[in-house]
Amino acid sequence: MIPTMDDFDFSGKTVLLRADINSPLDPETMEIIDTSRIKRVVPTIKEILDKNGKVVVLAHQGRPGGWDFTGLEKHAEALSEELGMGVKYVEDIYGDKARNAIKELGDGEVLMLDNVRKFEGERDKKTAEEHSRSILVQSLAPLADIFVNDAFAAAHRSQCSLVGFIPVMPSCAGRLMEKEVKTLSKITEKPERPCIFIFGGAKYSNAIKVIKNLLERGVADKILLGGVPGNVFAGLAKPSEEERAEIGSIMAGFGDRLILPVDVAVDDGGRREAGVTELKEGGTGSYEIKDIGSRTAEIFRKEIEGASMILLSGPMGVFESKEFEKGTREVVEAVASSRAFSVVGGGHTTAAVNKFGVADSISYISTGGGSLERFLMGGKMPVIEALEKYGGHSVQ
Repeated sequence: MIPTMDDFDFSGKTVLLRADINSPLDPETMEIIDTSRIKRVVPTIKEILDKNGKVVVLAHQGRPGGWDFTGLEKHAEALSEELGMGVKYVEDIYGDKARNAIKELGDGEVLMLDNVRKFEGERDKKTAEEHSRSILVQSLAPLADIFVNDAFAAAHRSQCSLVGFIPVMPSCAGRLMEKEVKTLSKITEKPERPCIFIFGGAKYSNAIKVIKNLLERGVADKILLGGVPGNVFAGLAKPSEEERAEIGSIMAGFGDRLILPVDVAVDDGGRREAGVTELKEGGTGSYEIKDIGSRTAEIFRKEIEGASMILLSGPMGVFESKEFEKGTREVVEAVASSRAFSVVGGGHTTAAVNKFGVADSISYISTGGGSLERFLMGGKMPVIEALEKYGGHSVQ
């Protein structure tokens, strides 16, 4: 069990809040174009403020060297708008400016520090104990009373600001982290039957591992594959020798529980649908596969209708294009209109349900991408492990 905010008294306390508000930016203006992750951390902040606490936000944007690696001033402005109150910002992480700003913060106020990845040791591969000895933690921990981690989307990373404070401070999960863990545990530990998983997107290496794990553990009754994973399993793409062997093993042991595309849509100067058998016999040539076909979408829809629990991660194709949105749109609409408890995860999948106007009909939208994959595989989550290990002695 991880400690939660229910275990703490926040009145008069300074709270270090690690949030994941890493947001898509316009490459020309560097403006935030989707504030979804910022909105998701608001309940945690409001609860702390309502309990007369003060909040210091630690967060990141992009990666060093990337075009979207930037400061967090605009994130502070966006959070101000979502909270309906001013959020202070300081262009510093743990230096004099940051420390003085924290000391001057009053009850009911919010301060955002600069991009924590500007600290060179942030992404070092170290344990929580090793990170706790960093200058970042040693500089900020004495100025705060409680550490709250609400960054589920980054919980699979053992990075300094994510795990380093937990061994040396009273620590707990924020409301978003708590809800993510509870909701995903509901699927992986006590799934309602039939339980189906739908995977798509443009990557397949991790998907192979997730698919194998879910089938071997008996979590998934059926797994529907679109996007690149569907193409790979259907024989329309060439994986590595090792991946081919792994796919062969999965098909041999669980082929009856995998639902693969029977047709796809290729870009032939426009949308053209073709059967998988036809393409395998004649080759895809120079045509690029950009969606599942209409027959596949119908097969998926019927499987979705009979499900009691559904997890969808990854679009069926290039849904951003009007010509190739059909498969993704029909699948997300089927999930939204089903009677099943439905979970959607991953940035592109969330963008798809928003685009097609069905977000309100999804039971739960997860912020996780890589963390969602790791959780589904039952893999180690450094943040959760640290909270479980150290949180108990910190509960007040």
